[in-house]
Amino acid sequence: MTRDKRAYTGGHFALQIDGHSTTAFVKSVDGGFKRVHGVSEKLGATNMQVKHVATTEVEPMTIECGLAHSYEILRWVEQAWKMKPKPFNGQVTHADFDLHPVFEHEFFDAYVTEAIFPALDGESKDPGYLKFKLQPSDAKIRTVSSKRRLEIAGMSSKQKQWNASRFHFTIDGLDDMRFTNKLESFTIKMGVQRPRWGEVRDHDVVPTKIDFPTLSGTIALGYADQLIKWGKDAIENGMSDAKAQKTGAIEYLSHDGKTLFMIHLYDVGIIQLKLPSSTANQPGIKRVQFELFVGRMELDPGKPFGMA
Repeated sequence: MTRDKRAYTGGHFALQIDGHSTTAFVKSVDGGFKRVHGVSEKLGATNMQVKHVATTEVEPMTIECGLAHSYEILRWVEQAWKMKPKPFNGQVTHADFDLHPVFEHEFFDAYVTEAIFPALDGESKDPGYLKFKLQPSDAKIRTVSSKRRLEIAGMSSKQKQWNASRFHFTIDGLDDMRFTNKLESFTIKMGVQRPRWGEVRDHDVVPTKIDFPTLSGTIALGYADQLIKWGKDAIENGMSDAKAQKTGAIEYLSHDGKTLFMIHLYDVGIIQLKLPSSTANQPGIKRVQFELFVGRMELDPGKPFGMA
């Protein structure tokens, strides 16, 4: 028995946002499909039940992409952080081995609900990616057949050159913080609700609050004098919050040292300073581990080169 249909490769797809093809390298997409919620109703005094559809919803969607050329995606996050979120529409087009489109997945009125930034490490040689979680209000799927070839952004190696060692971390008044060697991954969460009323099956997504995370990292003990003094003033000497809090920034750099984008930090304070676990005769640099709270973040997405 011969097969008259071929299986499709899973690695060929392209992302469009509001009708434009993103030039960011999209590593993966997941979710964002519609589902229904069914209910069962008992019939009279019998044990018979009937099932029917009650409401529908769209499951969350996750997009993982490279940092280079991600301006338009970062614009979503910038607007959300300013409590001025703007819904957007998008489409993921999947293709066969020859890059001919075979399946389209559209999503509508989506909001960013999480922005996950990669861990930064001055000694790392690994690539880093941004991860976003979205909540669409609606979605549609369809199979297609086209002879045009899909243009997939970021297929060149240039898109993949950013790695986790290319960053600057600064705290105003603490010049030595530029020697920070590591920052852990952090996630900013933007809440949404789906109000339900009447007999309507589909319900729009409504944005609510935003939660900024703590930041954790390490710096060599030899460069930590200013940080330790700040910690002593805030933790041991009980300096007031207004005087103990500072501003700062995380700067993400390209392979040639240019700024891709920045995250400005406000109302930054110390939660804890400590030394990592020490072991006798252990090689390596002695470091100070810090944990900071951040009252507010603002995103500067850089120059508008993220969309074709």
